[in-house]
Amino acid sequence: MSDRGGPAAAAPERFPVVLTLIVLVMLAILVSLGVWQLQRLKWKENLLHQIAALESAPAQPLSSVLAREKAGADVSFTRVSTPCPDVETRPVLRLFTVAEGGVAGYRLITACPLAPGEGYGSILVDRGFVAQLGDELPRDLPGQPIAAPVVGVLRGGGERSFVTPKNRPGQNQWYWRDVAAMAQALHAPDPAPLYLMLESPAPASGQPRPSPLPPNIPNNHLGYAITWFGLAGALVGVYLAMLFRKRQT
Repeated sequence: MSDRGGPAAAAPERFPVVLTLIVLVMLAILVSLGVWQLQRLKWKENLLHQIAALESAPAQPLSSVLAREKAGADVSFTRVSTPCPDVETRPVLRLFTVAEGGVAGYRLITACPLAPGEGYGSILVDRGFVAQLGDELPRDLPGQPIAAPVVGVLRGGGERSFVTPKNRPGQNQWYWRDVAAMAQALHAPDPAPLYLMLESPAPASGQPRPSPLPPNIPNNHLGYAITWFGLAGALVGVYLAMLFRKRQT
């Protein structure tokens, strides 16, 4: 008689269901991160192309550009001009930022009224960056009335991330570009949903320093995508090797 229930009969190895589910979840996460980086790569390439085109682009009348925006066009990173003779004498808000080189300071935000028929009642203007000296907050740095139109680059407002502090309108402390709230604080009616990042004229005092475009924009998304896809491939390889080893033993 054969001893079918004896110790010599090895029990079949169970398929690692739980481990397989964990691997599938991790694989999905890694692949989705790789795909997201490829999407970011396309966005960054378009952004760099827009910035490169700005180097020689003439300024367009703000009214015509806002008309295109009203019709649904993306007019970010368009160079525009508009009359705003008191841009240097209007009240300002302080938007905290860290400039290139790790220098902490503020961008000074004001508002310029728009003429009837321009689509909106006002537009917020980023006058530029001023460094913070110790605990001293920058003053409003008023200038003089100007005769020439202001020229700048239109850019979107932005959204608050989970690590960004809340704005404190009562203390004039701002940490992200909330167009509606900033316009309300400046008593600017019906604001355009874009900022005019001032290029010229620069203040005679040199402060604040106009900086309409972000300097040295890195584009490492392809490398990040390759890293995530590589980790996904390595995970699959380790998992298959483990299954093969189990079958061999």
